[in-house]
Amino acid sequence: MMNPKLDTQVLECLRQQQVPHRLLLQQEAAVTIEAVAILRGIRPAQMVKCVLLRDMSERYALACVPGHLSVDPKKVRSYLGWRRMTCATSEQVLQVTGYPVGAVPPLRLKTNMPILFDPEISQQSEITISSGDLHAGIAMQVKDLLKLVQPAILSIHREPSAC
Repeated sequence: MMNPKLDTQVLECLRQQQVPHRLLLQQEAAVTIEAVAILRGIRPAQMVKCVLLRDMSERYALACVPGHLSVDPKKVRSYLGWRRMTCATSEQVLQVTGYPVGAVPPLRLKTNMPILFDPEISQQSEITISSGDLHAGIAMQVKDLLKLVQPAILSIHREPSAC
């Protein structure tokens, strides 16, 4: 059941920075893009999907694409100049980001790492990110998110499912 007094590091950050946003509460936890979109009454293209990638030297990067697209680890690896990259395990996601799979936002990560945004994210004026809690998302203007995160912006998506 959802917590009416939900408060996360991400919400705290948005309040501190005085960033306009709306909390999108869900009746149940969901981790797939499709399930979350239905629960929040939004389209997958409005969601920012954050995928934690790691290379063979245990370096991490957060790759963010619209919810209806998949991350291409080869494009991320090429940009960073790192060795082969794969999706992190559920345990690594929690340990490195501080958030469970399905609730990773591009803000207030436990570990400092490169954050990459696909330019397709900017196709929507309002987007949603995870709140850091599986029961809620946050709707906000994409320009505000870009200002807060200051990610590297490059095409990192591929059409076939990757991660």
